[in-house]
Amino acid sequence: MHVIQFLSLWLIPILIACILLHGTYKRVPTYEAFVEGGKEGIQIAFSLIPYLVGMLVAVSVFRASGALDFFISYIKPFIVPLGLPSEVVPLALIRPISGTASLGMVTDLIATYGPDSFIGRLASTIQGSTETTLYVLTVYFGAVGIRKMGDALKVGLLADLISFIVSFIIVLWMFGK
Repeated sequence: MHVIQFLSLWLIPILIACILLHGTYKRVPTYEAFVEGGKEGIQIAFSLIPYLVGMLVAVSVFRASGALDFFISYIKPFIVPLGLPSEVVPLALIRPISGTASLGMVTDLIATYGPDSFIGRLASTIQGSTETTLYVLTVYFGAVGIRKMGDALKVGLLADLISFIVSFIIVLWMFGK
């Protein structure tokens, strides 16, 4: 236990020190390289702002317009007989779009149903096993100028769907209903 505490406290500072020492050994101007990296990071952050704003507006419009509630009411008769709670379906739809919005949904589900409930465990597992695919594609592909992302989108959304299904199966198997 003490080894884990030691590692958790000192791993990152030791890693940074090793990088700086290695850079100094290789005669790389480490401080200048750090400052240059910081400049590039700020430039990238500013170039990402339009993509982030667009994504946040799209999520807000999707939720506020009632489209999410309409979709849930439409598929509810198909998922309830499978034992899948309709309360987690919005999470499955929002998670590929926005990590913050999905975290808010998980927080609400856990506050409403409890962390040890089937819905709480399922929501937590979905949150941990899926990715913010559309966010990642929008931000990272936009940052490097990639415009054709069709295959990456298909694979990412398929991986999210599989993660959602496997999360349901594992939580059902491990904890029952």
